[in-house]
This record gives sequence, C-alpha cells and structure tokens, in this order.
Amino acid sequence: MSFLKRKGVTLSAKSYLIDAMSAMAQGLFASLLVGTILSTIGQLAGLTLLADIGQFASSIKGAAMAMAVGYALQAPPLVLYSLLAVGQASDQLGGAGGPLAVYVISLIACEIGKLISKETKLDILITPLVTIISGSLLALWIAPTIGQVASSSGNLIMWATELQPFLMGALIAIFMGMILTLPISSAAICAALGLTGLAGGAALAGCCAQMIGFATMSYRANGMAGFVAQGLGTSMLQVPNILKKPIIWLPTILTSAVTGPLATMFFKLEMNGPAISSGMGTSGLVGQIGVYTGWISDIAAGHKTAITSLDWIGLVTISFLLPAVLTGILSHICQKWHLYSDKDLRLDL
Repeated sequence: MSFLKRKGVTLSAKSYLIDAMSAMAQGLFASLLVGTILSTIGQLAGLTLLADIGQFASSIKGAAMAMAVGYALQAPPLVLYSLLAVGQASDQLGGAGGPLAVYVISLIACEIGKLISKETKLDILITPLVTIISGSLLALWIAPTIGQVASSSGNLIMWATELQPFLMGALIAIFMGMILTLPISSAAICAALGLTGLAGGAALAGCCAQMIGFATMSYRANGMAGFVAQGLGTSMLQVPNILKKPIIWLPTILTSAVTGPLATMFFKLEMNGPAISSGMGTSGLVGQIGVYTGWISDIAAGHKTAITSLDWIGLVTISFLLPAVLTGILSHICQKWHLYSDKDLRLDL
C-alpha cells in the first residue's frame, strides 16, 4: 500500500466515480459539445471556416475525455500525454457507447502508467510505451463490449420512455435532476448512455427543475448573484444545505416529477443534439442549445419539416417557466408549514 500511496494510486471511490467522471464530462464538453455548437452556428450563418473548426473540436473527443480523466487523477505529464492515444482508440472502438469505454479504459491505463512512471532511467520511453500499449490493448479487448453495453442500456431506457412516457418521464427527470445536484456528473452519465430522444428531454426537464428551481426558491436568501450562480451555473452549490436539511430538496424533486411527464407526453420535447446536453440543464444554456441543434439536425435529415411555435413554447416552459413557478409555490408552502426557512437556502458566495 505504501508503494501505491507513493505513486498516487488512491483506489478511492471519490476519485474514480466523482472526480474522474466529472472531468470526463468537461473533456467531452470542451470537444464534442463546443464543436457541435460551432458547427451549427457555422452552417446556419454560412461560415464554412467556423463549421470546420467545430468539426476539428468534435473529432478529438476521445482524446479530450481521456486527458481530462488523467488530469483528475493527477497523472504525471508523460502518462497524461500518452492517454490521448488511449482515449482516441477507446472512443473509436466503443462506437455509440464510446464515452463510457473511454472513461473505464483511460482510468485503468492512467493508473498503470502512474505505477511505472519514473521507475526506470528510460522513463521518457518506458512510461508512454506502457501507458499506450496497455490502454490500446484494453481498448481492442473490451471497448466494443463496454460500448455495446452502454448503448444497449441507453436504448432500453429510451425504448421504455417511448412505451411508458409518463412513468419513465417522471423517473428519469427525478433521477437525473438529483444526480445533477449531487457531486456526480449527470452530463457524463447521459453521454455514456447516449441518452437522447424523449428520454433525453425528460433528463433535461429534471435538470432544469433543479437549477432554476433552487435559483428561484433561494432568491430572497442569495439575491441575483445566487440566482445566476445556480440558474446558469449549478444547483450543486446547495449540497451543503441539503446535507444539513434534506427537506429543502423536496420542492425541486416534486417539480421534476411534474415537468418530466409534461416534457415527454404533452410537449414531446426531444433531445436530439449531443447526449451530454441532456444532463446539462440550464448550465450555460447548453441543454437548450442542444435541443436547438437537434431540431436543425432533424430538419436536415428530413425527420422534421420546421421548428414550430409549440417547440419553442415547450422548451421555454419546461426549461424555465414551470421550474420557477412550481418550485416557488411548493417552497412557499413548505416555509408556511415551517419545514425550513430562507436561511436554510443561503449560499456562501
């Protein structure tokens, strides 16, 4: 164990399941998601150069995710740089479930690389060789299987949502909304499962309910700074308050249970942009941009004739209006019943 400690291999659930996965989502955000947005803007504006830049960014998503995982695990430089090749191989071989393959394989390759790092006088050669070869062999061996499992799981969830839009809409919205607020990456989970379509719309609804919900119900305690930090940043800021008084989570959870089915059944809100957008909520308006890019893609593919007024009404209602109104009403009721007060929602900004 002393050797592992010296090499920085902690075998920590937090490092692997929270830090590494959250970093992976950031890597995916900085490559595929930003690339998709740039490509869409470039295509709409007739700016070929901008569209090409977007394609460049999207094409290296595997490498970006792997490097992000390595950074989160504090990999030495040679290990970190070597993970670029590992990530790209894992993503390509993982197919639709590439993000999960990248996460698992780059994590293992990173720890192997850390164990060998600086253990020989030929470190500049040995460390990259060991990291790249071990990671690439793992990619060839298990990436297709991991990708298939992730893709099949996502397809099952999406099929179940089509079959039971009310029940699944509520369950997905509640689950993904809670994951978004906890220190776990909802974006990474959506990306790993390839969660799009109606299921992606339900996930978006749940995430928006948490972010706009907490921003609205804590406005008196935190003012505009708190509203923006939670509404366009993250509802994760409320985790310390939730741990002290879990009942403050009730209004946003109940709101998710309402907006999820409305998204799937009434507005037919689908996320057909990048799957990572399904788990972003209103953070930087990435979720809403994802829905819009999905509309554009559907029109280009002939699956949709035009963006209708109901499309826009549904997006705005599910993302902003209902979360604000419902959580405001539910929070008022909770405070009237003395379940909590504004001070329980105060952030240390």
